[in-house]
Amino acid sequence: MAGTISEEDIQKVREASDLVAIIGERTPVKQRGRDFWCCCPLHNEKTPSFKIDPVLQLWHCFGCNEGGDVFGFLMKTEDLSFPEAVRKLAERAHIDIADTGGRGGVPSSKKARLKAVCEATAAFYHTQLMRNPDADAAAARSYLAGRGLGGDVPRRWRLGFAPGRGQLVRHLSAQGFSAEEMVEANVAMKDRGGKLRDRFFNRVMFPIGDAQGECIAFGGRVIGKGEPKYLNSQETSVFHKSQVLYGLDHAKAAMAATGVAVVVEGYTDVIALHEAGIGNAVATLGTALTMRHIRLLARHAQHKIVYLFDGDEAGQRAADRALGFIDDSMTPEAGRAKVELAAVTLPDNLDPAEFVGARGADALRELIARAQPLLKYGIERRLAAHDLGSAEGRSRALVDALAVLAPIKDSLLAKDYAVQIASRCRAREEDVLEQLARLEPPRRAAEADDGGPGRAGAPAGDGRLPAADPGAAAPGGGAPRRAGLSQPEANRRRFEREFLSLAAQHPELALAHADALASTQWHEPVHATLAQSMLATLAEDPAAPAARVIGDAARVLPQASGILTSGSMAGATEPEPLARFLAEELAIGDAEDAVAALRAQLSDPSALPADEYEMLFQTVTAMQKDLTRRRLAHKAV
Repeated sequence: MAGTISEEDIQKVREASDLVAIIGERTPVKQRGRDFWCCCPLHNEKTPSFKIDPVLQLWHCFGCNEGGDVFGFLMKTEDLSFPEAVRKLAERAHIDIADTGGRGGVPSSKKARLKAVCEATAAFYHTQLMRNPDADAAAARSYLAGRGLGGDVPRRWRLGFAPGRGQLVRHLSAQGFSAEEMVEANVAMKDRGGKLRDRFFNRVMFPIGDAQGECIAFGGRVIGKGEPKYLNSQETSVFHKSQVLYGLDHAKAAMAATGVAVVVEGYTDVIALHEAGIGNAVATLGTALTMRHIRLLARHAQHKIVYLFDGDEAGQRAADRALGFIDDSMTPEAGRAKVELAAVTLPDNLDPAEFVGARGADALRELIARAQPLLKYGIERRLAAHDLGSAEGRSRALVDALAVLAPIKDSLLAKDYAVQIASRCRAREEDVLEQLARLEPPRRAAEADDGGPGRAGAPAGDGRLPAADPGAAAPGGGAPRRAGLSQPEANRRRFEREFLSLAAQHPELALAHADALASTQWHEPVHATLAQSMLATLAEDPAAPAARVIGDAARVLPQASGILTSGSMAGATEPEPLARFLAEELAIGDAEDAVAALRAQLSDPSALPADEYEMLFQTVTAMQKDLTRRRLAHKAV
């Protein structure tokens, strides 16, 4: 297993690498006030729009909306991985880098310690499965063999068996791991009496690795009867379900070779497909596929991501949820950022493991090759749900199918599909295109209603926030704000970006407002990811500088640097009042969303018993009074 670079060494290299000097070796830089400016090395320009902050050691280009720290600069300009960038700068600064790993010795940093706990746990579980003569372990081996996962499969996938009864705790204790580390790695837990015990008992264990193959979590399937049937690790500082895919460490080479990633729903599906020769399969971890998963896969599979849905009812619900991924990244206008997402449903209510076992790998490859683009897949599902032989059915089908195109209604691709829908539903193209233009993009789950007046916050020109620009480029991506957003919603997202940027560039403010970062109901999913990353970095090292906070976030989310270096307020002489203002603005917005949701329940008095309705009415009234008071106090700031 490749070694990792300790945070201590990363910080040494960061402190020894002057960003101004390194960029100055590539292009002339000129000082203006505190900052340095130059023409961007990442794109052609004649007027300098590339800013370097020598104090924070951060850079940001206002032309292409890229940004980051010294490591990010080398990664962008020389196409290096993060470890490669660290090592190159270490060589430049004559710093020796000491690699640490989870198997040879016990590493010192917190995250490395947790990974070491998981690695030691995986090795223990694997030994129990392969060598334990007890009846329970034998039952686990029989279970796997009965599902075609016998022979060398457990060795290749490091499958294991959790015996429970404190055996793991005793084993890890003997290796020098503390109770706190076991609990934090989520392989042990304390009972009500405070006694440490194994988290997993009498289960077949599937170790979950990161993209490099280091174990960071586990999934367990109970042997025989018992609840819950499946038990997964909870999230830890090294394991985030929305950012990890089971089998990616095994699949990334095949993804790069074929340009295609195949997403399934279960651990055994992944293993069955790999063992059948379909080595580009991965699975989500008890959650629906997320945009973060898609971005992760797109880095390895340059051509297409195919979502393979089970044929049962649960699989079809997942298929319907997948339509929520439709956005501008699927259109030709996205250019190099375009994501090709396709989908296919398995026939006869089969799951992938059952299908490949019954019909063979070639049949599955053929099915994958015929996968439809997600847009076409969604439209066909909507049309198939209606009777196109009747006028009423065609009318309903047209409305239903056209709604799939709402998120990309302004693209040429949407217009092309709209014409096809018109033909299928025997409608005039002009009428359908006009109806497409009137569509409102659907709200994502994270996009609550704007909550009415008062959400715009500080007025334009007050010296605290720049005036909202409805057509402004979104930080980190260079794309204008999503069509169809109301002005209050656009302002909300702008406030989120400003708060995150301010907190990232002033980590002491992130610590002071950690509760706000953790509790805010972010309207942009990427903002939630950035907040989680900042909190994780500062939990590990409260003294982490801004460059590390932003650098860590960029390792989780590629566009993080652009977002976190783009704020207009980070250079303020007194940033704390601005942070307080933004935190309260976002909190008030969340409270307004909560009140709006409760008011919706009051819209139908007959839906609730009289006493519950009255109690809810009083609750909403009290919340509204408190909200009015807070809003008035906030506007007075």
